[in-house]
Formats: sequence, C-alpha cells, structure tokens
Amino acid sequence: MTETTKTARLWLATGAALLSAALVFHGPPDPDLTVQLQHVADGSHRWAIVHWTAAISLFLISGSAFLVLLGRAAGERVPGHSGAWMVMALGALTTFTTAVTEAAVVSEAAHSGDQSAFDTWWAFSGGMANGFFALAIATGFIGLAALRSEDRELPAWAAALGAAAGFLSAFGWSLGEHMGVWIGGPIWLISTLLMCLWLVWFGLAGLAAKGRATHATA
Repeated sequence: MTETTKTARLWLATGAALLSAALVFHGPPDPDLTVQLQHVADGSHRWAIVHWTAAISLFLISGSAFLVLLGRAAGERVPGHSGAWMVMALGALTTFTTAVTEAAVVSEAAHSGDQSAFDTWWAFSGGMANGFFALAIATGFIGLAALRSEDRELPAWAAALGAAAGFLSAFGWSLGEHMGVWIGGPIWLISTLLMCLWLVWFGLAGLAAKGRATHATA
C-alpha cells in the first residue's frame, strides 16, 4: 500500500467518525425558521462547535476520496469505481460549505437575532447540503463494489450493509428535503449514522487487509 492510499484510508475513517459525532449532537431542525433561529441562538456555541467539527470531517472525507483517485491512477486497487469516488469527493466538499456557513454565518445571525440574514443563509446552506445526497449515493456504490470485489476486505454482509445504508440515506434525504415527508428526516439521520460508521470500518479494514498482505509476502 502506498502512502497516498494509506493516508486516504486514515482520513476516511477519521472524517467519518467525526461526522458521526457531529450528527449525534446536531439535533433535528425545526421547519419554522423563527423557532429554528431561537434554537440556534440558545445554543450558538454548541451549534458552532458541532458545525466546525462537521466541516473538518467533510474536509477529511473529501480529501480521502481525492487521494483514493490518485492512488487508483498509480495502480492501487481500492473498491469502487473512480466515478463514485469523485462523486464522494465533490459531495463532501459541497457539504463542507454548508458546515462552514452554519458555523460562521448562521450561528452569528441567530446570536444577533437577525431573522432576515438567518433565513437567507439558512436557505444557502440548505441548498449546498444536497452534497449529502451525493455522498450517500457514492457510498452506496462503493459498498456494492466492495461486495463484488475479489479482494474481499469486509464480509459480504458488511459490504451489503454499507451499500444499503448509503442508498437509504440518499432516499431519506430526498423524502425529507425535497418531498416534505416527515419520516424522511429520521430515515436519513439513522441511515447516515450507520453509513458513517460503515465508512470508519471500511477505512480501517482496508488498512488491516493491506497489513496482512504485507506480512504474508514478507
């Protein structure tokens, strides 16, 4: 395993672990933006910390996907089509913008009680957050590739679980954000947490598999 791929695996596992923590402490948003502003204002410091954590996690996930693409170009074998890794990279990078906006601008607008600025930046961050859909779809296809891979890094059931969590996260996001169906939010949150935990496992399992291969050939 090259240093590029090793770094990619470590960044992916670390970023996904941090994103899991951020999702747990984020809490569900309120559809009434006046109420949501008050929620953010009442916990503006917690809100900022959660979203700066999310920003770091998404930066790491995006960087890991780009590093995987570099490794694949150099001949490294990593499960998943290059297109899926590119979608993951761009989806995480897009959602990184959401996290920074909410940490720096939305939090400040809520703290100052500026409803107009809050509504505007909330809409912007919500639009950029559609990168979560891309991230989820990419994870689903990477999970499918891991399931079909000859160099099995994960048990078949675990690879299938990753694929299911990714596709279910994308479905929940579409259901909640674009169709307005209330159950979409809980589906998205639970499946995204599972997806992030799976990405941690996937990243670390790849390192373990390569380590065993190195010892076997030594």
